[in-house]
Amino acid sequence: MTAFESFTGLDRDALHDAVRQSCAKIAPTWPLDRMIAVNPLWERREQAWHSVAEQLWQRAGISLTLKSDDYRRAWHDGVIAERHLLQAQTEQGGSLSVEQLLRALDESPADLNGLPLLEDMADPSITLPGWPVLINQQIGQCCAAWFDHEQADWRPGESAGLYQAWRASMLEDRGLSVLSACPQLHQRIEELPCEPLAALAFAVERLGLKPDEWHLWFDCLLLRSLGWASWCAYLRWQARLQGEDDHSVMALLAIRAAWESLVDDRQRGNGSRWQQWRADWQAHLHQPPSAAWRALQLWQRAEELSWQEQLHNRLCQTQPSATPEVPVAKLFFCIDVRSEPMRRALEQTCPAIETAGFAGFFGLPIAYTPLGTGATRPQLPGLLAPQLQVSDSSGDAARDQRLTLLRQSRLTRRDRWRLFERLPASTFTLVESIGLGYAGALLGRTFGITGNDVEPHRSALQLREWAQLAPQLPAMTAAQKGDLAERILKAMGIYGAVPALVVLLGHGSQSSNNPQAAGLDCGACCGQSGEVNARLLARLFNEPAVQAQLRERGVDLPPQFHALAGLHNTTTDEIRIFDPEAIPAALQANWQQLRQALDTATAKVRQQRAAGLGMEALQDQPDRLLSRLRRRARDWAQTRPEWGLAGNAAFIAAPRSRTRSIDLQGRAFLHDYDWRQDEGGGVLELIMTAPMVVAHWINLQYFTSTTDNLRFGSGNKLLHNVVGGHIGVFEGNGGDLRIGLAKQSLHDGEQWMHRPLRLQAVIEAPRAMIDEVISTHQAVRDLVHNGWLELLRMDGTPLRLERRTAGGWQPLPGL
Repeated sequence: MTAFESFTGLDRDALHDAVRQSCAKIAPTWPLDRMIAVNPLWERREQAWHSVAEQLWQRAGISLTLKSDDYRRAWHDGVIAERHLLQAQTEQGGSLSVEQLLRALDESPADLNGLPLLEDMADPSITLPGWPVLINQQIGQCCAAWFDHEQADWRPGESAGLYQAWRASMLEDRGLSVLSACPQLHQRIEELPCEPLAALAFAVERLGLKPDEWHLWFDCLLLRSLGWASWCAYLRWQARLQGEDDHSVMALLAIRAAWESLVDDRQRGNGSRWQQWRADWQAHLHQPPSAAWRALQLWQRAEELSWQEQLHNRLCQTQPSATPEVPVAKLFFCIDVRSEPMRRALEQTCPAIETAGFAGFFGLPIAYTPLGTGATRPQLPGLLAPQLQVSDSSGDAARDQRLTLLRQSRLTRRDRWRLFERLPASTFTLVESIGLGYAGALLGRTFGITGNDVEPHRSALQLREWAQLAPQLPAMTAAQKGDLAERILKAMGIYGAVPALVVLLGHGSQSSNNPQAAGLDCGACCGQSGEVNARLLARLFNEPAVQAQLRERGVDLPPQFHALAGLHNTTTDEIRIFDPEAIPAALQANWQQLRQALDTATAKVRQQRAAGLGMEALQDQPDRLLSRLRRRARDWAQTRPEWGLAGNAAFIAAPRSRTRSIDLQGRAFLHDYDWRQDEGGGVLELIMTAPMVVAHWINLQYFTSTTDNLRFGSGNKLLHNVVGGHIGVFEGNGGDLRIGLAKQSLHDGEQWMHRPLRLQAVIEAPRAMIDEVISTHQAVRDLVHNGWLELLRMDGTPLRLERRTAGGWQPLPGL
């Protein structure tokens, strides 16, 4: 018997198409150890932004604006002015006066849970917490058990799929009938089909849903379990990178639909729960958003226009600054917004230094496996699949083998200790076994005096052992290495003479007891530190054979050329340079000048950041401030080790001379680009399809986590419990998987540290070059034409900005 033979009245193709469309709307979320920022609405980008905002409000009560009080405060602070409100009205065809818009802030939209499901209909026989909470909890526990391959000592069998495992567990769990006060529940479970597609057909037929309602109903179901749906979408994303596929999203949808059929009491008469649900569904479906909701959309747009105006004034009212003709050194930072203050401070400290911005994976398409482990991790943007596998080596095979055995032995002992800590009996025996000797370690970690701040790829090796290793590319011919080095140099915008001293600065964060620590690391390195990539590329550039290859290809390398690798610790704002002892004698003077400038600039940036971290009293005490920041990074009770990318609101691809003398307040992703050196537009295409999209993902993650932390954020850090070792977190002991950022990453307890503003992407290039990329790439076209970001172009003397919309290029109104 096929999956659909029992449901001959259904249009199988239409049902399958509705399932496919609904599952395709879910964007992936990456695991904790690779926690890159993702736009949770990425798969809805083919629709206009304002249409998606209205749909999400109607279907799930999801908000893409702040609360009324936040906009009222912005009005009183002068952030939003009357001209911004009028311009927003003009764009959206509104006719309200400013006074009416202000009064609308007193009429916040009523809380809306979205289109009702049958589970929402009150059932007086069920005691608290009720069907919705019970269903969410049960699905959450089932998925946590099914997907846990790292942490659990026991997990369901894998002979069938997720849906089948859920159905089997439901049949075994007799307690659900008691919790739900539904004696018929077990019998209803037995009636469920054994295959997910058949279960979906069973549910829509049982509940009397018409074909034109299927897609909408399926979307509402998945939005109720958005966290686990997003994890399933990640598995699908990874499978497709390998040319395969994964159907976990469909299985989860089948579970959700099956639950709706389980809560159905089979009554269809007047006053029945089913009839009440159908009436409420239709009423909500045809109910337009309220005037108060529409007013908030205008206020949100007005604040975006205010920021656009500020950005325009900063860029267009400042003369370009000259860059040094022969720099002491040229430093390449990641485009991360936290690099912008550091670059500015360094250039102000030593004008003879030149800085540039480039994606922090430095163009290396690698996956990295630390020596002696099987913990392979990608070190490139999540949009891409690795092409090269790299590891560590000391250059001596025998030494590598000794270090491998030593590390594996220590890791084995550590795993045994963790197993002892996890055993139920250890709850009562751990402290008694260790005694008061453990109290010192606990106090040290609490006050940040001690702590395990070793990066994961250095674990189980002592510092002197780690110092013997360096990341190594796989075996490649000299020509292959030359191809890779030349391609990266061009992408980095190095044309003509190459500076004698080049520094590649990756970045990474530092925190303790933080499951979401990877979210503070380099997004371009898939939530990892950029150290490995920087050291690999510096090593590649320094190989004599590679330098010979580059010179043969016409690259103007000076005789004493040398590349250094470094790491910017974004928590303490310290910069470490690796292997400075290898610098040639001819460049020692450059190095000494650079090191002094780095020390001065990092102290200056720490002073600027102090107020935002509540350390104003230490601003004029640099040594104490650095000590406090180091303790903060080791403090296992610290929920706000740093502010990450909070405040991000712009992406600029232009020569550094355009922004060198401008204070962009750490709010802009800065990517160096000179269109005059980009014959054919290949570099611009790479920038608009990779770094710009990554910046958009980061921007929308922060945006949605701020406007609706319940659905798109991860709530309170203090309540986080890790699921499956690395999958994600629960807020509490169950429920839906929480995605996005915690409230503490966005709010300091008194005010938002991030304002949700769609990305302003500014590019200096001719119209034709930009339009060519838009016409060639559907994803970029969707983002621009549908308003997911604002694409602006620098042009002319004096400089002005113009905006690209679906209708073409237009001057910025009011500027």
